Amino acid sequence: MLARIFQPAKTAMQSGQAKRDWMLEFDQAQAKRIDPLMGWTGSGDMNGQVRLRFETKEAAVAYAEKHGLAYRVEEPKRRAPVIKPGGYGGNFAHDRRGAWTH
Repeated sequence: MLARIFQPAKTAMQSGQAKRDWMLEFDQAQAKRIDPLMGWTGSGDMNGQVRLRFETKEAAVAYAEKHGLAYRVEEPKRRAPVIKPGGYGGNFAHDRRGAWTH
């Protein structure tokens, strides 16, 4: 069974670049099926429900190697910081030149 080590994407409510934890989760071993009586979706694969959280990527890899798990690491795609010269923060600069316009 293959484990996936990754950093989850930010939610819509997060905007900062703060530290995020690394996750280890297992790939599905069985396809999901619909229960004929209730109509719920389910699977007999219990490992599909396991999500482990780690402080660092190295800790997640060490855990996988210690327990003999096959794993793959997915590196996160970093975005460039958006810093505009003379933007909103420039209104409050200590070396600001010129009068306030409002």
